[in-house]
Formats: sequence, C-alpha cells, structure tokens
Amino acid sequence: MSGSRTTVEDLDAGMHADEDAINVLFVCLGNICRSPMAEGAFRRTVQQLGFKNKFRKIDSCGTASYHSGERPDPRTVQILAKHGIHTSHLARQLATSDFSGFDYILAMDDANLRDITSAQPKGSKAKVMLFGNFGENKKEQVQDPYYGGQAGFDRNYAQIVGFTKGFLREVFGAEIAE
Repeated sequence: MSGSRTTVEDLDAGMHADEDAINVLFVCLGNICRSPMAEGAFRRTVQQLGFKNKFRKIDSCGTASYHSGERPDPRTVQILAKHGIHTSHLARQLATSDFSGFDYILAMDDANLRDITSAQPKGSKAKVMLFGNFGENKKEQVQDPYYGGQAGFDRNYAQIVGFTKGFLREVFGAEIAE
C-alpha cells in the first residue's frame, strides 16, 4: 500500500479485533508532538505488519492539560503526512479512567513516566512503562522536539517505528526484521 493515505478510521480495529486484543495509550507532556505521532505511526506500522486485529484501541494523551482540544503540532502533522498518515486527533489530558481502559500506557520519557505512575490508582490493570523499553537500547527516551527543528521530529518518528516493532516482538512474539 505504498503511497496510500492511511486514516485513523482505516486503522481502528474496533469490531474486527481478536478476542484477546489489547488497548494501548501513548503519553507525552502536551499531546501535540510525540504522543499523537506515536499513535499514528504505531497504527500504521501495526497495520502494515499484519497486527491490526491484535488491537482494540490505540490512543494518545498528555500529562498536562494546556493543549487540550488542540490539533497536533504542524510538524507532527507534516511528518505523519510524509509517511501517508492522516490524523484528526485532538489533544487531551490523561484521565483516571485511562488506567482501567488501557492495557499498556507508554510514556515518551522519564518525566512523563513519573507523572503517569504518580497518577496511577492502586489496583490499576494498566502496565505503565517507558515506550523506549521496546527499543534496542532499553530506557531510551523520545525527546521532546517542540523547541528544536524538524530533525527532532524525524528522529522521533524513526524511534517510534523501531519501538513499535520491538513492542510487537516482545508482546506478541512477532518475528519482525528491523
């Protein structure tokens, strides 16, 4: 499907998910750069590699509310579009209900991870972890590209695709070439 445009609606497994499908949430600070990029790139990679039915819901949010209701940063939209991904995402803040609604809550960096774990209710079923744990270099951070140039967004996208493949290998035992 090279060159085709992928929309969130195309990738929403929903009713077509396997019985044991999981829900994944990506979290950064404001939900306008890294986490919506992760949401879009994860959806696309999962679809391309044939794992779409393993997911019921894929979403993103931020630990802070100051961008709630806003569209992603134009540089995030641009990098996603460069890879044939369209997003209609609107930023939102992490909610207590996310801890019961998602199986995995994946933080972009250590600061996000601390904020998420401090908000996690006791008895929560969600596995809260650093998304970079699925990379070749465990504990790798997806640095905030907001104040940098386009190169930071490009680097983040490449990291996210690599971490997605690592997630599929570790969680589903997938044999995926890097």
